[in-house]
Amino acid sequence: MTRTVTFPGLGLELHMDRVAVELFGLPIYWYGVIIAVGFLLAVAVCYRLAPRFGLEPDDVIDLLFFAVPLSIIGARLYYVVFNLDIYRTADGSLSLAEMVDIRDGGLAIYGGVLAAAATLLVFCWVKKLDFFAFADLGVYGLLIGQCVGRWGNFVNVEAYGGPCDLPWRMGIDVQTASGAWEYMEVHPTFLYESLWNLLGLAILLAVLFAGKRKFDGQMMWSYFLWYGFGRGLIEGLRTDSLYLFGTGIRVSQALGFASAALGAALLIYHLCVRRHAPEELYVNRMRAKSAEKEKHEEDMGYGGDSH
Repeated sequence: MTRTVTFPGLGLELHMDRVAVELFGLPIYWYGVIIAVGFLLAVAVCYRLAPRFGLEPDDVIDLLFFAVPLSIIGARLYYVVFNLDIYRTADGSLSLAEMVDIRDGGLAIYGGVLAAAATLLVFCWVKKLDFFAFADLGVYGLLIGQCVGRWGNFVNVEAYGGPCDLPWRMGIDVQTASGAWEYMEVHPTFLYESLWNLLGLAILLAVLFAGKRKFDGQMMWSYFLWYGFGRGLIEGLRTDSLYLFGTGIRVSQALGFASAALGAALLIYHLCVRRHAPEELYVNRMRAKSAEKEKHEEDMGYGGDSH
């Protein structure tokens, strides 16, 4: 099904087909293609940045074997739990086939983040790596994935906001409760969140390359603050929010503001109250350990020459 999306204030008109291509009779949706592109970009960036956090690039690849499938399960489970009625059949039972079909969307980022965090915690414990250092690296991948992934929502014509008359408003046909289609001009909230994540990524990269990262966990708590606050604001504009079991509370908005408050509190504590020495950073500890090992090997080599 092709849908028309316009930006009247910008003079743009686009015709959106959710199917990118068909392989062996099976449709491959743009949503999945865009998510895959975001994932590959995130992996490439984390792979390159890993040494700046005291990690080996191969650690990133090893983690992905566990984190990717579990994060997809977590993201889908989160979405399904708060949208159970969508997957009910005529007799009131739940359709398992529909619940596991993610080809056309239906992934909630908070579920994916929670699953990824749990996976990382176990992974770091098994491999004896620093969880907070790895989490700091991971937020760069998260921001890239979220920035790119929101364009999958655009192709699906979803994750939009309520009516508005701003110059960048988006014109779409919306299906009403009666089944009829009605033209509306709305907030392009997918774009707001994509740009918010892009700006957050730029800020955290600037902090990293300027040498302003003072403690392990700083990037993670900064992500909590930045993404949570932005998501909380943007979620308030959306018309397709997940609500907390029959209440008027938007789940993602509540989680967003709560995580932003937590991030802000911990950043203030670590940067203003509990000061950290540079040698506490995991990357500096690994460098010191590596230098000590090289010195030991060098001393052992000299000892062998003296005999």
